[in-house]
Amino acid sequence: MSDGKRAVDSDKVWTTLITNLDYLPGLLTLNASLKNVKSAYPLVALYTDSFPEEGKKALAARGVPHQRIAYLLPTKSHRDYSADPRFYDCWSKLTPFGLTQYKRVVQLDSDMLVRRNMDELMDLPLDEPEIAAQLPAPASSRRIFAAGHACVCNPLGKKHYPRDWVPANCAFTLQHSDPAKAQEEGADPDPALPNQPFGVELVNGGLQVVVPNQVLFERILAFMDENAADLDFADQSLLSTLFRGRWVALPYTYNALKTLRWPGVHDAIWQDDSVKNVHYILTPNPWDELDRSIEGQPLKAGITQDPRNVASHGWWAEAHRARKAAEKAAGIDDEF
Repeated sequence: MSDGKRAVDSDKVWTTLITNLDYLPGLLTLNASLKNVKSAYPLVALYTDSFPEEGKKALAARGVPHQRIAYLLPTKSHRDYSADPRFYDCWSKLTPFGLTQYKRVVQLDSDMLVRRNMDELMDLPLDEPEIAAQLPAPASSRRIFAAGHACVCNPLGKKHYPRDWVPANCAFTLQHSDPAKAQEEGADPDPALPNQPFGVELVNGGLQVVVPNQVLFERILAFMDENAADLDFADQSLLSTLFRGRWVALPYTYNALKTLRWPGVHDAIWQDDSVKNVHYILTPNPWDELDRSIEGQPLKAGITQDPRNVASHGWWAEAHRARKAAEKAAGIDDEF
């Protein structure tokens, strides 16, 4: 786990997991985007032993606070994620539940770009630790953590995804008739709703609003150890299963999966001006599609870039260019 020390002098922090250099450009641009929207809270990079010294030096050069965490893996039950190896890293995204040196942690994926201030998440009402940790769960405990829904439309038709991952079972589909409401409210995750489809109960682990709680964290680790073989999508399957009906569904705007914007997926609710935080799920990442011959310029649609991503990847490229220019002016000019 962590060493119990704070990386910053703040009891409320954004955190992001970093295990390798591949996602470092994303992390650095995420950090810059939080500063651009004038967040009052720092981003702390949670790194594992697999993160090389070169990466830590790059973080230090830019003043990005960072602290070591243990790499989490189940010890008893295991699942083969060879079709999607990124899920091996995802267990470590559960670590914020155990960072009790902080009062509030909002975990962000490194492939995100914050476009509007969302500091209100630091004060979102959630259960107090002594209530959240009770078993059996009291009826009043309905707010252990907050997150956005996963999209279960499977627009790329990945064959290893569950068969019931279809638009009819997606939480976002339920919101198509009221786009205005979708900007302000998440689809209700209450499992007591009649005829509730599977998708309404599935968390996307890219953004998690957490009140750290050691008892709860130990329960999460125990569940992971015993049940990993049955959890299709690692951390998000665990949270969806263990805390069914006990989490707060945020509107898509806080974890705006880039595929929601695609025509025919959930463009019925997507509104560019409402989105606070874009999540660049699925490869290629936007930094993989930069034209290196013209610093920071996205490639033209039809070369390597999916035309459905041109606009959203362009937002990231613009933020990346601004970050690199500011860093160069400050004497920082490296490959990241």
